[in-house]
Amino acid sequence: MKRRTFILNTSLSGIGLSAMSTFPFLSSNLKPFNMSFEPVTIATWNFPNASQKAGEMLAAGASALDAVEQGVMVEEANLKNTTVGKGGRPDRDGNVTLDACIMDPGGNAGAVAYLKNNTHAVAVARKVMEETPHVMLVGDGADRFAQQMGFKKEELLTDDSKADYLKWLEKKEYKPLINIENHDTIGMLCIDSKGDISGACTTSGLSYKMNGRVGDSPIIGSGLFLDNEVGGAVATGMGEAIMKNVSSFLVVELMRQGKPPQESCEIAIKRIIAGSPNHKDFQAAVIAVNKKGEVGSYCIQEGFSYMKYHGGKNVNFSSDFYL
Repeated sequence: MKRRTFILNTSLSGIGLSAMSTFPFLSSNLKPFNMSFEPVTIATWNFPNASQKAGEMLAAGASALDAVEQGVMVEEANLKNTTVGKGGRPDRDGNVTLDACIMDPGGNAGAVAYLKNNTHAVAVARKVMEETPHVMLVGDGADRFAQQMGFKKEELLTDDSKADYLKWLEKKEYKPLINIENHDTIGMLCIDSKGDISGACTTSGLSYKMNGRVGDSPIIGSGLFLDNEVGGAVATGMGEAIMKNVSSFLVVELMRQGKPPQESCEIAIKRIIAGSPNHKDFQAAVIAVNKKGEVGSYCIQEGFSYMKYHGGKNVNFSSDFYL
């Protein structure tokens, strides 16, 4: 190699190294071409049909956003699931009202709360995210928006839910039942073949809740949070406790600091416990996945489980717990 060429190449290399050390983001954000990821779906509770739907969509090349939306919609339409979508148990005034949110890999979010007459609250939430400058619409405004977007009005109170409600009216007693479907939800996170993460959370909320009550499920940072460079988390259980601790956001921030998903989930649940003297009387749980596809789960009481679809296998796992 001629001396002049050697000096020129050495100088250019030095400039490149200097730039990378001066501006480390130039190197840290560079991604190899054709990078591929093993798709993963995780979801709260034992809802195998929902995780199966999302997992199969990812395997066929669907985006994480489409997969997570279609996955939770399975349970929204499941009349036997009395905590989500159509057939959900009503509030104390006999109204079935739905809460949901969704997040895409770009950090965009949409949510609806106290939505009536529309089974697929998560689909309406996605329309809020994509078609409006807002993050959340509630009540009558959310209902009108859904109709403007072409969603047909539906009666969400089924005969079975109505019968349960009429029976409840006889005593009007309210007490959260641990691990019983009166205050749970489906939260789901998907990683697609591009490595992009999306999440969704949808529920009909507490059975026989006060009219107007909204829990953690539609609240970004509480029921759901994700960062496409780090990972995501979803929560379920007693929404008030989760909201007060912004549990999903906390899990993602802990993962950002380098903690694995399992440790992050444990810290978040123990934060709830520390601030709740009555924690033995309710359930709260979080699940999380990081950018590597590693999964974590933790809850207060024994009995919570989560689904994981990975590599063609759809498996329900029992969560570690505090008590």
